[in-house]
Amino acid sequence: MTTLTPFKPSISESMRARITEQLHLIESKHDVTILFAIESGSRAWGFPSPDSDYDVRFVYMHKLDWYLSLETGRDVIELPIDDELDISGWEVRKALNLMLRSNPVLLEWLHSPIKYIWREQLADPLRGLAEDAASQTPCIHHYLNLGVRYWEKANATEQRMNLKRFFYSLRPALALLWFKQNPDRTPPMNVQELAAGLSVSSEVLAEMEDLIRAKTQLKEKQHLEALPNIAQLKALMLNTFDWAQSTDKPRHVPMTTARAEEFFREIIKQSDRVRVEI
Repeated sequence: MTTLTPFKPSISESMRARITEQLHLIESKHDVTILFAIESGSRAWGFPSPDSDYDVRFVYMHKLDWYLSLETGRDVIELPIDDELDISGWEVRKALNLMLRSNPVLLEWLHSPIKYIWREQLADPLRGLAEDAASQTPCIHHYLNLGVRYWEKANATEQRMNLKRFFYSLRPALALLWFKQNPDRTPPMNVQELAAGLSVSSEVLAEMEDLIRAKTQLKEKQHLEALPNIAQLKALMLNTFDWAQSTDKPRHVPMTTARAEEFFREIIKQSDRVRVEI
């Protein structure tokens, strides 16, 4: 095996319509414009379970007067979580400030393979800014902490494995390996594209393929009772965590805020009319 089976993310038309309706209701209720809305979670990461929920994330902006208030308003919008939908978003100023600190979550959102709303004149420039602001050091810290934490949770006992938590550790490990092997390129969001861009053995790919197949057949809260042979994959992950822990990490120097400020001011000046024009 030289590559994993390609991942083909898909959302049913009925669910896409339901999600889009909720997003437009958010725009109407909160009087905001959504720059983009995407899927973030196992359905976009390449290993959904049959009963995986939908993790919808978005970035939005208010109209100009909201930003001229003496009081700082709330910078997140969250809908109550139900059995299927988990919808939440960040206000654009919050998103830009996180971007300047090279927050990898925003960068992932902007590269999701599943888009529900994508207003090009707003989202495309933001993605370009985020790519220019990306720095390896903060990303390594983020994925290392995430990967190790879920590795410990996935291996709570030697008798069984929580596949969901294991994959929540695997994807950060592959992202870290990506930074090691491709330091000047933004890592993809899903494990299949990550693996395709890495130099790993066919044994590792075969073990990953078996686990992905099992994950797509196992419900979210189920454990994998019969432990598969993942010796090569486990060694790769632990070695990658060791590398991330010990490698030199240059001090993160944020990109100049000038371009982010210019982008922010420009879209807010247009905020009273932009949603009508789109």
